[in-house]
Amino acid sequence: MQPEELKSYELIEKRKIEDLNSVSYLMRHKKTGAKVALLSNDDENKVFYIGFRTPPKDSTGVAHILEHSVLCGSKKFPVKDPFVELCKGSLNTFLNAMTYPDKTLYPVVSCNEKDFENLMHVYLDAVFYPNIYSNPSIFRQEGWHYEIDENTQELSINGVVYNEMKGAFSSPDDVFERQVLNSLYPDTTYGIESGGDPKDIPDLSYEEFLAFHGKYYHPSNSYIYLYGNLDMAKELDFIDKEYLSAFDQISVPSKIEKQEAFQEAKEYQIPLPINEEDDENDNTYLSLNFSVGDALDRELYVAFQVLDYALCSAQGAPLKQALVDGQVGNDVYSIFENGILQPFFSIVAKDTQVSKKEEFLKIIETKLNEIAEKGLDKKALLAAIQYFEFKYREADFGRYPKGLMYGLQMLDSWLYDETKPFIHIEANHTFEVLRQKVETGYYEELIRKYLISNSHRTVVVLKPQKGLLVKQEQELKEKLAKIKQGLTEAEINEIKETYTALRAFQDSEDSKEDLERLPMLQLKDLKREAEPFVLEERKIGDNKFLYHNVFTNGIGYIRLIFNVDDIPKEYVPYLGVLKGMLGMVDTKNYKYADFYNEINLTTGGVDVVSNIYGKTNSLDEYHTTMEVKAKVLYGNIQKTFALLEEMLFESDFSDTKRIYEIMAEGKSRMQGQMMQAGHSVASSRALSYGSPSAAANELLGGVPFYRLTTQILEHFDEEKENLVKILRTLGTMIFRKENLIVDFIGEEKAVPDFEKNVTNFVNKLYTEEVEKKAYKPVPEKKNEGLMTSGQIQYVCRAGNFRKQGLAYTGALKVLKVIMGYEYLWMNVRVKGGAYGCMCSFGRSGESYFVSYRDPNLVKTIDIYEKAPQAIAAFEADERTMTQYIIGTISDLDTPLNPAAKGLRALVAYMTGVTFETIQKERDEVLLATPEKIRELSKHVKAFLDQDYLCVVGNATAIKEQEKLFMKTENLF
Repeated sequence: MQPEELKSYELIEKRKIEDLNSVSYLMRHKKTGAKVALLSNDDENKVFYIGFRTPPKDSTGVAHILEHSVLCGSKKFPVKDPFVELCKGSLNTFLNAMTYPDKTLYPVVSCNEKDFENLMHVYLDAVFYPNIYSNPSIFRQEGWHYEIDENTQELSINGVVYNEMKGAFSSPDDVFERQVLNSLYPDTTYGIESGGDPKDIPDLSYEEFLAFHGKYYHPSNSYIYLYGNLDMAKELDFIDKEYLSAFDQISVPSKIEKQEAFQEAKEYQIPLPINEEDDENDNTYLSLNFSVGDALDRELYVAFQVLDYALCSAQGAPLKQALVDGQVGNDVYSIFENGILQPFFSIVAKDTQVSKKEEFLKIIETKLNEIAEKGLDKKALLAAIQYFEFKYREADFGRYPKGLMYGLQMLDSWLYDETKPFIHIEANHTFEVLRQKVETGYYEELIRKYLISNSHRTVVVLKPQKGLLVKQEQELKEKLAKIKQGLTEAEINEIKETYTALRAFQDSEDSKEDLERLPMLQLKDLKREAEPFVLEERKIGDNKFLYHNVFTNGIGYIRLIFNVDDIPKEYVPYLGVLKGMLGMVDTKNYKYADFYNEINLTTGGVDVVSNIYGKTNSLDEYHTTMEVKAKVLYGNIQKTFALLEEMLFESDFSDTKRIYEIMAEGKSRMQGQMMQAGHSVASSRALSYGSPSAAANELLGGVPFYRLTTQILEHFDEEKENLVKILRTLGTMIFRKENLIVDFIGEEKAVPDFEKNVTNFVNKLYTEEVEKKAYKPVPEKKNEGLMTSGQIQYVCRAGNFRKQGLAYTGALKVLKVIMGYEYLWMNVRVKGGAYGCMCSFGRSGESYFVSYRDPNLVKTIDIYEKAPQAIAAFEADERTMTQYIIGTISDLDTPLNPAAKGLRALVAYMTGVTFETIQKERDEVLLATPEKIRELSKHVKAFLDQDYLCVVGNATAIKEQEKLFMKTENLF
């Protein structure tokens, strides 16, 4: 049966979308008015989501808390946390839920049809029949609740979303982008914080929370999407009979309203907390922000991405360069946000001063008028179109399935016009039209209309303020003390009883009967064989050639791997500096802006990366590489090699002004990344205390590299000549024939052209004599507390179990799932209130536990300490053990795109992992038993006994526990 034959649905449109090799259906559920869109094709990675328009009226985070809470048990599946149960025991390739400013989404993705249907069933029951109405503890756990400390009797607030948003409000980049959105659309849903402002979250009542669900989580307000190789009619029939048919159509007032255009610009100055030791002068954000049209304009949707690139995002783009030359910020960039009803364009100067605001605005105004008058660089516009078109055709979204990403992008139009779900995912014609308009003055007219003459604009200044965080913490403490003081004895008892009920709910065990209601695969549904590596070792002349014969639809993935093990000690820290310069400075034949455009006209991107490959059979042996990657259509391989040669052999490092600009921008961006991913900083740092390879990794791109960059910038005039010399010398040390391995992913027909170009390339590599002296950093236990202006912590304990003579086993992969969704999840996240918790057990023995956006510090360390004891007492029935094994195999069997298939094989080759190794580990996963898991308590105890501790986070919290650390200092 075809979808259009179903009597319960109305077919609005059916047609072939050639761009995506899919048949699209736009449908409507007759009884409820639920909106349905299908993309039927041969992709085995099947996607379902149900979404709702959910515009909140305040910043209490109700939409976000609800997104978490509906996944905590439902009518047919009344277990405490079906989301976690599914993560443990499903073959999903994506499973999550997301809150946006105007919508909430519940997507599932799986290659296994039975698994896919199970996931869809659980998610539909969760959104329509959640247990939130019968169990207020769900709201308290996921949203917020009061706690009274038994010892001090102080009142405090806890809750998963509450702590998640304290973390989000600790990231200056996140705070800034939120303020820009709020400033442009103050009278709409975009003028408030859908995720929840920590100061407003405690204003949300349980009754308001339930009312929000009752209002918006109805089929009449829903968007249902199916994608892939599916029996669409069968799935739609199930959705109708099991869920939609039980509802009648109602009117849901959820339309996203537009902001009336401003008659004049508005300005906002927002204080930003920084540490006492930080510099108030150079931590300011300046931005000029414009509302740009309507998300339903399919041409403008892409055209402004092109304009963003040509004006400000590309290296050397005229507006960016004018601001850099005007020295108004260390990092200048632009943002075009088109995932909302009224897109916006922002021009940003970061790490600057409030006093530079007028100069910032003046430069923008002058430069925009000049560009509109003289015209944009046509080559830059063509490079931008080529860049975005390549990305569109390649459809490589990393670990995110492309069917999911298409579905998310559809909501950029579908949410605002139910007749237009496909306008932005069908873009080949749009690119062609935009290419034709390059010579017509179209882009210059966009500048005049949406930037120069647009009064709907704001200036947002994020102004650093010392002592603000301490002040905010004190104000919250005083507010809570005042609330406590005003409570009657009955109200205090109610808080204690509510907390006791919450703890009882968290400590309760799901009944066997309830757990068995959750559909689950069997072990027989799993593949026994590991996925083979696609890799053939060949030679091109004297150099190793690693070839991956994979169908790539005409795209070749080139990787030039240079071994840098023999770089002398004094040069090693500068490898990261060189990596950041390549492709960003002038060369013999190109100005850097022209070179950047030439790269994007010729390729799908060129990147330079550093890697550390630890040998799995040795604790201390590893290899360090610098790698040049390019993705390119087969016909452009020769041109690409010409550009790579230009970059590697003809880069001009004599322009020290340009070098300063690159390093200042790099430092600024690194600081933003470290604030957003404190768990990565903590785990990388903690591992480096005991591991030579992790210590090397830190040197190349971690805290030591950040500090080297800072030091160079602070003393640039004294350092610059020496730095130029070092960069030139490093090039001759690295880009040599004896250091090179080449790697190629693509079809055999492209190999002869690749080999011919490699042969020519090898002949141009450096041959002069250079100093060779291997350097390996010596790990040193430091146990650091790295303080930030954040409100929460990232707590890591690390070590290496192989140092105690314990071998790696595939059962550790199962333990990772158990810890991540059982012991750590329950204690660090559910009871502790942290937003996340992670663990890793590497083949090398390197292991860690780390928390994410964690309100605790000592409590979390204590939970880590008790882990071996919990593992030694681990019990699981056959169903539960099967569940953990399935969840583990799901991680191993995530579908890989062509580039990822090649990379998987390359990493295995470089680290010495054979197919026999991964098959043995897979067998150990499939044969895991509770007894084998209990034996792993020795592994966890062994790594914890080494006592490597790193905490990144709130300065007050770290200072209060100073005795835990060998050293406490500011991260920045």
